Amino acid sequence: MSRMIRVNLNGEEHEAEAWEGESLLYFLRERLGRFGSKNACEQGECGSCSVLLDGALVCSCLVLAAAAEGSRVITVEGLADDPVTVAVQAAMVSAGGVQCGFCTPGFVVSLSDLLRRNPDPDEFELREALSGNLCRCTGYLKIFEAANGAAAELRGAR
Repeated sequence: MSRMIRVNLNGEEHEAEAWEGESLLYFLRERLGRFGSKNACEQGECGSCSVLLDGALVCSCLVLAAAAEGSRVITVEGLADDPVTVAVQAAMVSAGGVQCGFCTPGFVVSLSDLLRRNPDPDEFELREALSGNLCRCTGYLKIFEAANGAAAELRGAR
């Protein structure tokens, strides 16, 4: 059985049909054509599908599309013009925190969320905020360097 689901996606109203057990990730990718959120584990373990749902960071693979009915969803595409996200993306490239790129959207969304709330995170806060994101390529050092670089940029320390 399916039903129509309406969401505000990246500032625009969208409506599409979804079946009962469909995840928000599937809905975003297959119904609405937003491919920035990646489908890697489908178990909430890797963070590649991270989005903001009514301002809260979530793994979209764990949220039913029906549960997002009437909600505001922001994907990595929706953060493209956000100054915090622009600083995060530049720092990721500059520090070499992007390799294969599959995990990058999730890291960008998670890190942007953290730095918007706290532009000067300590090591523990940074590690905690990124603990839900897995990277198989970088070994994390470059990602943490990028996080610190973006935080410094946003604080005007550079």
